[in-house]
Amino acid sequence: MLSLGLGIVAAFAWGFHDLCVRHVSQNTGIIAPLTGVMAFGTLMVAPFSLTTAVQPDGASLSLALMAGVLYGLAGYALYRAFSIGPVRLVAPIIGAYPVLSVAWAGIAGQPASLDQWLAVLIIVAGVGFVVGRSDDPKDPQTPRSPAVLWSLAAAMGFAAAFATGQAAAADGAEVALLLPTRIAALITILGLALALRQSPIPAVKLAPILLLMGALDALALGVIILAGGAPNPEFASVAASAFGLITVVLAALFLREGMRRDQWSAVVVVFGAIAYLGG
Repeated sequence: MLSLGLGIVAAFAWGFHDLCVRHVSQNTGIIAPLTGVMAFGTLMVAPFSLTTAVQPDGASLSLALMAGVLYGLAGYALYRAFSIGPVRLVAPIIGAYPVLSVAWAGIAGQPASLDQWLAVLIIVAGVGFVVGRSDDPKDPQTPRSPAVLWSLAAAMGFAAAFATGQAAAADGAEVALLLPTRIAALITILGLALALRQSPIPAVKLAPILLLMGALDALALGVIILAGGAPNPEFASVAASAFGLITVVLAALFLREGMRRDQWSAVVVVFGAIAYLGG
């Protein structure tokens, strides 16, 4: 299924992205790097959005702008969560947003069947298991309540942003909507910077990694919005929720952070459930 394929692309893009988020957010603050990521991503999608033949109507544009605002707020919550909480706590909570996405699709008139709901829950539980078992003994056991609250805010924000963005793309102007969505997200972050009295200008030395993060974020959000024109677009959000699992797997492959056999088994189960949804 096209939606699931796009979601898997988004999962890998956000998986690589979140390897960088954990480091950047803990060492350089939140607003400045997030502004850089949003700005670079906006510049990257601009040529495609401005030159596409199909342009959105007023209603779709309004939805796209709303999706951008929600995405900006969710992105800030994600960065805050990763800056104060371990990946094993933050990622499973944020990765549970597909439950909200599928529920919203049902309210909107596209209810999932019982077996599809079961596959979604298996995916969410599998991601949580893999990430939750990635315990770092060096990680200090500090209070986790703020990280949980920011993670919940990010999950709800992403679910709302994806549903709104996919609704905007239903008229076939997916590519044209990428630019206004990202501009709205960037303006939202700049507004937060002003409200919090923090500088939105990142350090020059961070430009290369923020450029990479911006490209990955633009790719991930772009394919999620593109899924709005495909059948069952909510399944793209479901597949994309595997980003936390992807982050752990990538850390095992490239950073030599060990994974247990039961974690690898859960990876197989998650992607098996994704394949089932596409069957």
